[in-house]
This record gives sequence, C-alpha cells and structure tokens, in this order.
Amino acid sequence: MQVSTAQTRPRAAPAPTLLPLRMLALTLGALVLAPAGAARANAASEAKSAPAPVPAAKATVADVVKASKPGDWRPLDPNNTLYMELPGGRVVIELAPDFAPNNIANIKALVQERYYDGLAVLRSQDNFVAQWGDPDEKNPKPFKNAKAKVAGEFTVPMASDKHFVRLPDHDGYAPLVGHSNGFPVGRDPKMRSTWLAHCYGMVGVGRDNDSDSGNGAELYAVTGHAPRQLDRNITVVGRVVAGMPLLSALPRGAAPMGYYDKPEQRTPIKSLRLAAELPEAERSRLEVMRSDSPTYQAAVEAQRNRGGPWNKYAAGYIELCNAPIPVREQAAK
Repeated sequence: MQVSTAQTRPRAAPAPTLLPLRMLALTLGALVLAPAGAARANAASEAKSAPAPVPAAKATVADVVKASKPGDWRPLDPNNTLYMELPGGRVVIELAPDFAPNNIANIKALVQERYYDGLAVLRSQDNFVAQWGDPDEKNPKPFKNAKAKVAGEFTVPMASDKHFVRLPDHDGYAPLVGHSNGFPVGRDPKMRSTWLAHCYGMVGVGRDNDSDSGNGAELYAVTGHAPRQLDRNITVVGRVVAGMPLLSALPRGAAPMGYYDKPEQRTPIKSLRLAAELPEAERSRLEVMRSDSPTYQAAVEAQRNRGGPWNKYAAGYIELCNAPIPVREQAAK
C-alpha cells in the first residue's frame, strides 16, 4: 500500500475582514489662503523640494501573533490529537473528522489496539513524503477490531464543512481554496464538494489502486513541495502540528520511492496514542490560531504583502499551502 502517484509500485506500504495594519501618522498642515498664482507657484516649489513619500509600515506575521488575544487561539481537542513517539521525540498530529470520519474512526481503533506500537517509518522520499507502517509484508501484524478496508473519503459534501473561510487568491487545483478550522481545503461549488489539500505536513492514508484499499494502517506525511495532484485521490485525515522535523529531516531511502532497503535504516515507532489517553500532565500544551478570526486574516494579509526592511517587493498574492496556521505553546495557567 502506498501513496498513489505516477511513481507507484505494487507493494504494500504505503476578503475577509482584515485587521488594520500599522500606518504612519499623517500630520496635516495649516491651509493658508493666498492669491491663485502665488498658491500655484508655492505648490510647484514645495513639490520639487518635498521628500518622496514614505510607504506605510506593514505588519509581519510575528507582529500579528504578538498582538493577538487569547480568544484568537483554540486548544487541540485531545480526542482528535495523536502523539507518535519516535526515538527523537514526539510528533503531534491533529485529526480532521469532518473530512474523513470513517477512516479516522478506524485509525482510532488501530490506536486503541496498539497496532502501531513497534512498527516503523518505512520510507522517506526526497521532496515528497515520509511514510510509516508494518515493515513485514510476509507476516503482517494482524488487526484485532479495526477494519481491513475502509472506503476512500477523498471529498465530502460542502454542507459537512461549516468552518470554511476563503482565501482571496486563485488556485490552480480548485475553484475555491481557504481554511476550515485551521486545515487547508479546496472546494468546488458546482460539485458541492470540499476536501483537504496536500500541503506540507498533511497526513494521508496510503492505499493501492482500489479506492477502498486503505484503512489507516499505513500513513504518510507530506515532507516536500505540496503534491496537490494527490488532492481528491487519497484520503487525508489531518496534519502534523508539532515535531515535523522528526519526519522531514529523516535520511532519504535509497530504494525506489524512498523506501529503506535495510531494516536498521528504519525509524521505530515507540507508540502512537490519542492525547485523551494520556494524563493531562503528559500532554503537549499546544494551541492553534483560529482560521475564522480577523487576526488570522491579518496574518494572511501580512504574508500576501510581506513587510519588514528586508522585503523590497510584495507579491500581493499567496498560495494555499504558503499560508500556514500559527501554532504555539499554551501559556502556563
């Protein structure tokens, strides 16, 4: 089972309201009445001697985050947050049950029966994905209660997505794009459908050719340039919100499609748990900026028109996958 691309092989593994930006103060001069000719002469003289206008200062994303209020953020739901423990640390995955409820239910069943414990990261393909699952194809680890096959949930009805906030720019892969509760999504009003997009850090279900050949036993995270050609072809179940370097910085596999050809090259999975299963003291205290907040819209605008002394040109445009949602540690209570 693998991420389905043109490089597949037959194996099992896988304008909205914006916050006002800071403006320079404008000082109004006193209006002096004078004869028309003198006024024109004075205006011409002042125009020659006046300095070039200074552009308005632009907020950066850091400025927006710094000025944000507690209500602009939401904590992760412990019932829809996974902790994958690797030798190097914890990978935190936020699930999106509005988009893949059946696949996510099966993933939770696999977690509850401790299926992932002792498995491994099998593959790290350069500029593409890192994938994890069972390395033993001849004697695969059995399922106890989870289903062996789950129908693909490549799109869902638009009515299922109640949190969509549109980005102002066009996209080559979808008629409309934006965010839903922090997740990057595309939607097609004619088809009345919406879907999670394959941006960096998104997590999907590996499958073979059949749409129902995946069940979450093998998962992958996008570690390279957004492979948006996979949109609506694979079930996407969530995204990595912390620990991404533990996957993106893995050594690349030497075998085709980035698979590791030697067992010792694989990264073992110590455990995979729902956050709700752990005592609160052992949970990662993370919060995500609300994508339906004016503050996030200001963050988007800051990225569309980048400010600061280094930037000399503002594109006035942003791609869906270049508008990530800020994540931070919660303040101590």
